[in-house]
Amino acid sequence: MNLHHTTLGEGPSQVVFIHGLFGQGKNFSSIASNIGDLATSWMVDQPNHGASPWTVDFSLDEQADIVAEWLRDVVAEPTTLVGHSLGGKVAMRLALHHPDLVSRLMVVDTSPSRNGATSQFADLVTAMRNLDIAAVTSRSDADKRLARDIPDPVVRGFLLQNLKRRGGHWAWNANLDLLGDNLHIVAGWPAIDKCWDGPTWWVAGGRSDYVHENDMTAMRELFPRVVQVTLKRAGHWVHADEPEAFTAVLRRFIS
Repeated sequence: MNLHHTTLGEGPSQVVFIHGLFGQGKNFSSIASNIGDLATSWMVDQPNHGASPWTVDFSLDEQADIVAEWLRDVVAEPTTLVGHSLGGKVAMRLALHHPDLVSRLMVVDTSPSRNGATSQFADLVTAMRNLDIAAVTSRSDADKRLARDIPDPVVRGFLLQNLKRRGGHWAWNANLDLLGDNLHIVAGWPAIDKCWDGPTWWVAGGRSDYVHENDMTAMRELFPRVVQVTLKRAGHWVHADEPEAFTAVLRRFIS
């Protein structure tokens, strides 16, 4: 599968960013720019997201396997993986199943466990599905139509990045039906009898409810060299809430 991606920077390290649910690779553009002296950054759209192809079925391992195949074909050397939320789960599964492709792993605000916080996306998916997309005349029109069901303008703006104009009409770029029907898989973590002993940093937002103290046991079993870092003022979107602090942590991790 030819995944859509862009690159930034010319540094010697290879860093691949894997975004979260309903995100896109470009969400990491500013972070990638700020580490350009240290790394060449690859910002990939996961399958079923952005400009990448869709799949018929959905599982964390299928997502990880597709990204792994792309890594072998395109990046072609062990890389630093940085995965946020769903992207963090995909990055962990990738490191566990394809250890030869990963030199370092940064997991951002997610855990190898079932996460109830993902349930908040159910209401967002419902609002997106209920949008009369055939009647939408512009992105600002869509924003107004979603405002009642999604009152937070930041969340609306994030989701509306997935709205694209195609052939004279508006459509969702993300595979909304497949992702919406599989939120229980996005929130879950299938059992796996493997571990990856490479350098692993686990970065959490201090104001987020996606990471809990009792998740450390599972992290240590799967990633024995894990180091936990918490950015106290950040919520779930750590890299967007605290970009300077996140960039500093990432620069230290790479170097």
